[in-house]
Amino acid sequence: MAADLTVGAAGRLAAAGPGARAWLWSTVAVTVGAIGVAIILAPAAGAPAGQGLAYLLFAGSSAHVASTAWFYSVPQVRGYMRQHRGRYVASPLALIGGGAATAALLPPSVIAWLLLPYFAWQFFHYQKQNLGLASLAASAYRVTGLRTAERRALLAAAIAGIAGLLAHPRLLQLPVRPALAAAYPLAVAAFVVAVAAGLACLARRPASQRPTGFCAVYLSSLAFSVPVFVFSSPYAAVAGMTIAHGLQYVLLVGLVAAGGPGEAGGQREAGGAGGWRLAGQRGRLLQLATLGNIALAGGAILAAASGLDIAQPGFRLLFGAFLGAVMAHFVVDAGLWRLREQFPRAFLASRVPYLVPGRGPA
Repeated sequence: MAADLTVGAAGRLAAAGPGARAWLWSTVAVTVGAIGVAIILAPAAGAPAGQGLAYLLFAGSSAHVASTAWFYSVPQVRGYMRQHRGRYVASPLALIGGGAATAALLPPSVIAWLLLPYFAWQFFHYQKQNLGLASLAASAYRVTGLRTAERRALLAAAIAGIAGLLAHPRLLQLPVRPALAAAYPLAVAAFVVAVAAGLACLARRPASQRPTGFCAVYLSSLAFSVPVFVFSSPYAAVAGMTIAHGLQYVLLVGLVAAGGPGEAGGQREAGGAGGWRLAGQRGRLLQLATLGNIALAGGAILAAASGLDIAQPGFRLLFGAFLGAVMAHFVVDAGLWRLREQFPRAFLASRVPYLVPGRGPA
């Protein structure tokens, strides 16, 4: 996503507004903070996560996946989804049903192997979100969007991190033989090269094109997979990335929900302009409450399904449905946040205009 340049009278690029700066630094804080807290709270090898870490994992995993369903409650988005039923209706249903059937029919030993490509897709999804956040940061500061080399460096760093995880599946708590263990040194080398390339790309930008906030988001995205190569504990290596990804998402979706046209049902209350404002505040609170309830209730169901003993066939079916729901979240998000397309960009511009400059009506 490329943003237009906005240059002031002195030839300097316009700074991001207060709303954009608040989102940007909150995103950096939850990213770095989540990874740091997970490292601190990581239990000893073989021990379960403590209560505090378990709550954070719930928010960053199950609740954030469930919050995607909030988009189906927005009439404007539902109209767009009806025009693209394949992605937003047929694909989620097929993934949930297919996941349930596959898990029910296959033995746990085979499911464990199938989870390797599933986790590869999941962590690639994490980095695609990071790439989107870096693009939003560029848009918020009205600087040139991510160049091809900058995007490739971010994706290469993620692929190297995924290779590191597949080489050491114990970091994913999977009981499979590490068939790709010999590839781990190559993954380390590839990650170092990708980070060096990303730093070089950032350094090549003119000083006016790399404001501090944009650099902070880009660098945190570039270094996102560092824990994979530093820690041997699954929670220290992986949990922080999961929590950071989920909190980034919940923060952004919360801003989108809060930024909606608040007039509930378009009804104007008595009191002139003050009545419009009051109706707007109530409408936005209603949207935030809807988002919170969907995230908590849906997250509780997903968390329960994810913790089932898959040695039992009936439980495997529910576990497979959980995996399908997570994959449906990947597919739905890949469409709704694709800012190169008209509707997603116009919808977000109407909700968070300080992050996404408008380009026509949704």
